[in-house]
Amino acid sequence: MNKKNIFYLVCGGVLVGVTVFLTLKEKVKKSEFLPLKERAAAIAKGPEWEQTKQRAALLYSTLKTKKAKTDLASIYMVEGRITGDRTYYDKAALQLVNSVLKADSNDFESSVYKAMILLSQHHFADAQVIGNKLLKQNQNSASIYGILVDANVELGNYKEAVAYADKMVGLRPDLRSYSRVSYLREIYGDYTGAKAAMKMAVTAGVLGQEETEWCTVQLGHLYELSGMIDTAEMAYNSALAARPGFAPAYAGLGRVEKANKNYDKAIMYFNNAKAMLADYSYDEELSSVYALKGNKEKAKEHIQIALNMLNAEAQKGNDDEEIGHYSDRELAYAYLMEDDKDKALEHALMEYNRRPNNIDVNEVLAWVYYKKGDFTNAVKYIQVALQTNSKNPILNNRAGLIFYNGGNKVRGGTLLTESLKQKNILEKSQLDETLAIIK
Repeated sequence: MNKKNIFYLVCGGVLVGVTVFLTLKEKVKKSEFLPLKERAAAIAKGPEWEQTKQRAALLYSTLKTKKAKTDLASIYMVEGRITGDRTYYDKAALQLVNSVLKADSNDFESSVYKAMILLSQHHFADAQVIGNKLLKQNQNSASIYGILVDANVELGNYKEAVAYADKMVGLRPDLRSYSRVSYLREIYGDYTGAKAAMKMAVTAGVLGQEETEWCTVQLGHLYELSGMIDTAEMAYNSALAARPGFAPAYAGLGRVEKANKNYDKAIMYFNNAKAMLADYSYDEELSSVYALKGNKEKAKEHIQIALNMLNAEAQKGNDDEEIGHYSDRELAYAYLMEDDKDKALEHALMEYNRRPNNIDVNEVLAWVYYKKGDFTNAVKYIQVALQTNSKNPILNNRAGLIFYNGGNKVRGGTLLTESLKQKNILEKSQLDETLAIIK
């Protein structure tokens, strides 16, 4: 976020903050742009929210200027991450940057923000086009390389993503570049290097800020995938201490308790996360835990909530192309949890047609075919999913089951044996199937 020209209004008392917000809403009524929305009570505590409202109000008072529009768009993009209301804030930010680009189609900062919004909406190819155009204008901007890293990772162009990440970290060694290096190392199976880079990202960040604690949570997840559950728990607790009520940290603790078979505690943490942030994945997790407890009714209830959320977002995109959010990969997994394999395949193929080289997309397509009993196609797509030598135990377990049942029992058995080193994070159905093979 560009903070250089953001003003801070120092004032005391809740009354001032409320007055500023009401003034902002009144001004917004007379504007073509969407307003800043009040946060839910659970995430509206502390000075951060008051400062955000005050900064937005000041920017709105000068919204005819290009700089005010791009700075307000930046605030909206961050607010989308914090609140989980990405559809609304992506649209709000896009309105602002499009207003600037309408007057000057080559405006650099607005083009950067537009690419970032497209990435948030999973419109990766469109973001890549903008990133490539911007690179011709400026080869010394870390932000451009960040856009191109993200777009190429999601499109499955991993070698290109690595090259852009090297450029980015050389220009600006900070949280944003270190975290991207970490993710690429994870993709290529280097968990030791991934953890080292994510530690550097956390150290480079400001304690308590959303992006810093997001990195702390990602570090915890790397520990999870490495089988270091206790260390993962420490990372999640650290993120919560630095940023109280941080939903991703609650979810991390939920996964820890689920892995340790403390299901009631897991439910508590996932509900805590859900109370802070609207995200379909928390209901998916709740569905999984309730299934482990044998409560089929609650499991069905929560996976239906997750599906409703995902489909509602997809429908918003159908109604308004400016806020379209591709979520077919997520829908494919959700429909598998509901045991609707045909719908799962429909969405997996839709995602594959957009991103045929992405390893995660090939994994979900392979897994859907496996669940449908089509081992030939399952083997075909899982081979692509393994192209980067990922060490993700969930991926490798699925690959092992696919190869074993597809006729390659040697390779399948090797992958299954390796995945059992982190058996506590495997889904019960996969673990049971694996243990029936590896006795």
